[in-house]
Amino acid sequence: MTDKDVKLVSTEELGEMDAKTGYTSPIFGSYASDVEMPTTKLNRDPIEPRIASEIIREYIGTEGNAHQNLCTFVQTYMEPEAAELMKDTLEKNAIDKDEYPMTADLENRCVKIIQDLWHADQNEQPMGTSTVGSSEACMLGGLAALFRWKALAKEAGIDIYSSHRPNLVITSGYQVCWEKFCRYWDIEMREVPMDADHLYMTPEQCMKYVDDHTIAVVCILGITYTGCYDDVKGIDAALTEYNKTTNMPVRIHVDAASGGMVAPFIEPDLEWDFRLPNVWSISTSGHKYGLVYPGIGWIEWRSKEALPEDLIFWVSYLGGQEATMAINFSRSASQIVGQYYVFMRNGFEGTKEIQQRTMDVAHHLVEGIKKMGIFIMYEEATEIPILCWSLDPAAGKKWTLYDLDDRLRMHGWQIPAYPLPANMEDVTCQRIVTRADLSMSMADKFLKDMAAEIKNLDNATVIGQQDSNISKKSFDHSGR
Repeated sequence: MTDKDVKLVSTEELGEMDAKTGYTSPIFGSYASDVEMPTTKLNRDPIEPRIASEIIREYIGTEGNAHQNLCTFVQTYMEPEAAELMKDTLEKNAIDKDEYPMTADLENRCVKIIQDLWHADQNEQPMGTSTVGSSEACMLGGLAALFRWKALAKEAGIDIYSSHRPNLVITSGYQVCWEKFCRYWDIEMREVPMDADHLYMTPEQCMKYVDDHTIAVVCILGITYTGCYDDVKGIDAALTEYNKTTNMPVRIHVDAASGGMVAPFIEPDLEWDFRLPNVWSISTSGHKYGLVYPGIGWIEWRSKEALPEDLIFWVSYLGGQEATMAINFSRSASQIVGQYYVFMRNGFEGTKEIQQRTMDVAHHLVEGIKKMGIFIMYEEATEIPILCWSLDPAAGKKWTLYDLDDRLRMHGWQIPAYPLPANMEDVTCQRIVTRADLSMSMADKFLKDMAAEIKNLDNATVIGQQDSNISKKSFDHSGR
């Protein structure tokens, strides 16, 4: 059938056919199923809802399977009951707290639950809010630090409008949201480089970059490149000593996008949170190891002092006033409801079981990849369920990890190859993010597919380029 034929079928004629058949005509027996999907402008006529949905479903069905996307941190499974509950609340606007007070109450409960997980002292009046992912949460944490620094600088007589810009100290393995924050608000980003022995930020390296213009040190609990934790406790101790010598004290924001929902269950004795005096704010992603579908993040400040009043806005709530700090306003409350469902459904022990099993699968993958004997392991899921490896030059392979990346995609697996950040750009790695929906049996299937494709590459007569700039740009660490 041609476009011309399709246009000969009018909306009235389609309506008459639908009236006769009662929408019983098979989807692919319908003239409307041949209507072109709109690209730059709307189609002239409406079409039947079941046909529109099927055409779109068919189109997006050609892309990757989310469950085999082992490069994303973002949650790809929730229980059907949770998905149904979220669907039922899609129409509620999270900012309308007076109109939806019970939903607002669930958000406040989530804030308190997370404060408890991170050992906030309620006597300090901690503050917190939901956000659209942890990128917005990081923006808010950075803004609070900037506003605090400006107030201190004014008291100290420092010219905040001089050419000497305020700065933020962070590992070179940062996530791109921090680059955005620094660019948006004209902050100098001081990157602490990695090295082969320290794929994370150490206090010794960090303190070389701190001065009176430092608005905060950002410690990452789960660097996206490797999964490693920065030494938060060590940096906190170093800042305690530094702050004794200055009237411009420097505090820590912990970007716990991944680790914030893992460490309390897997390493409860690890001190990285509000137990440390210089940790003044923490952000996390509810849609990573918080086990919720994309669209939810959280930020907590240890006290009212940590959150400048200028960042707090007040909205009507139950006849009174409710503080709101989020940048975004109109957004669905469904992810908040989904987060509360996860907390209520799993409890502490259930969440611990999920995170531990996810770690077990990651360790199983580590052992399977190590047994192949041709890789150097950079991270073995020691803290969050991430493993990272490079190809051992001593293995004498003629192919690269970019070639292996391509071959694995033929099986549906998405395992990115990418260079490490500053000071280690010459090292190309692959990374797997193990999530709750990756079972042991699927992990075994991946290892089997990986071994088969390594054999195919070893026997190949045509190999891709050893160094490809295009390949090195193929993976984006920006997903939050």
